[in-house]
Amino acid sequence: MTPREWLVTVVLVLPLVGAGAAGVVSRGWLCRVMTGIAVLTALAALTLAAVALLEPTHRELGRWIVVDPAGGIIVGVIACVGVASALVSPQFLSMRRGSLFQAGRADRIYWATFFAFWAVLLAVPLAGNLGAAWLAIEATTAASAPLVGFSGRARALEAGWKYLILTSLGLGVALLGILMLESAAGGGGIEMLTWRTLPHLSLDSDVAVVAYVLLLAGLAAKIGWAPVHNWLPDAHSEAPAPVSALLSAALLPAVLLVAWRSQQALAPTIGVRTAGSVLVGFGLASLAVAVPFLWQSQAWKRLLAYSSLEHMGVIALGVGFGGTLALAGVAIHVVGHALAKALGFYAAIPLLAHEPRASGHGVGGIGTTEPALGVSLGVSLGALAGLPPSPLFVSEVLIVAGGFQVGRPWAAGAAAILLALGFLGLTHALIDTLIGKPRGRDRHPALGLRAVTTMTIVAVPLLLALTVAALWLPDSAIVQGLIRGLG
Repeated sequence: MTPREWLVTVVLVLPLVGAGAAGVVSRGWLCRVMTGIAVLTALAALTLAAVALLEPTHRELGRWIVVDPAGGIIVGVIACVGVASALVSPQFLSMRRGSLFQAGRADRIYWATFFAFWAVLLAVPLAGNLGAAWLAIEATTAASAPLVGFSGRARALEAGWKYLILTSLGLGVALLGILMLESAAGGGGIEMLTWRTLPHLSLDSDVAVVAYVLLLAGLAAKIGWAPVHNWLPDAHSEAPAPVSALLSAALLPAVLLVAWRSQQALAPTIGVRTAGSVLVGFGLASLAVAVPFLWQSQAWKRLLAYSSLEHMGVIALGVGFGGTLALAGVAIHVVGHALAKALGFYAAIPLLAHEPRASGHGVGGIGTTEPALGVSLGVSLGALAGLPPSPLFVSEVLIVAGGFQVGRPWAAGAAAILLALGFLGLTHALIDTLIGKPRGRDRHPALGLRAVTTMTIVAVPLLLALTVAALWLPDSAIVQGLIRGLG
């Protein structure tokens, strides 16, 4: 095994160790041991991400494992969001009211499923084979569905079943596309579907187009692209806040990476323009569907969920456009969205403690009733809205400019209009949340606020550093590695 393969093995094994340890560690030490294993997992994953990004021209591309710049970005995001979610999970567990599982076992089941979800989530960007990537994505559904319904409330159980059924149906459609590709390649089994092999297969272009559309339509159900996004608002709003952060900030872009790699692999057969147009179509549809919901008064976590729909659409546009500007924007957008969105979900823990009605209704005036919490909510929502100097403002400018750069002016112009409308909707929500009229009367201390404040202090300089990084990224070796893809 190569050093990179050893590192990949460590990254995937450590969270599985955590899942197993959750069943045997004494209850008094459970949270300490779990957070310790989470820190080790994150360090290993961040090391792997650094290796991939510091040497973008040197990639590991085998039958089962791929380590490349795009995967490095996603692995780094999954590592950071995963460890942050693990660190805030003890606070969530101490405040939870009831569970789907027996009281004495609920915490153990939470940690076991959390680490199992994290393990298969890390496997998605590292899978060197389309079939293996599909299996890893399907495994994320099985591992995370119990977490969505963890509270045991009727709405949470409904959201969990909706998430399980709709994403599984979508992945069934994706599987049909994969089987078509394997059959068109003349058989040979799953080894014919490696990212290294797919671009060089002799495929009928019409069959490849149909398989590609089926594949992306199926993956769209998991990514949350419109019009197959119906599970997303319910699952994100009902899952525990640390799990919602993983679902939105890590899972969605990880599955989108598989769609991106599929585009790169099949573009030589179906044409670069055609492959990109499918992604651009999903991107514009997602933006158009998200905008009306961003203008409505929404419960906090539900607002963040519809924001995910918008931002996955933005990333789809950047990938579909291609080119140096758009792909630089994609890299910045994936990381900036993860930071801001995870912070927003973590802030939901003290928000729900402070104002319980926030679980089902919009909130207002948090900046006056709990100023420190208002700062965290403001940083998250301001960054997601693209309010300068948010890195998402810069990334969206780069992506729109990238559309004009590659000769897609109509799509780029439509995206600019939709992004402006989304910006206005989220900015209105930001103002209302911070300085609007307080709507709830039943207020309590904002438990868990110290941890969220600490994360806000960490997130702000990271977001500003991303804004600065966006200025030099288009000419960097990382973007050249993204353009080169798996070739």
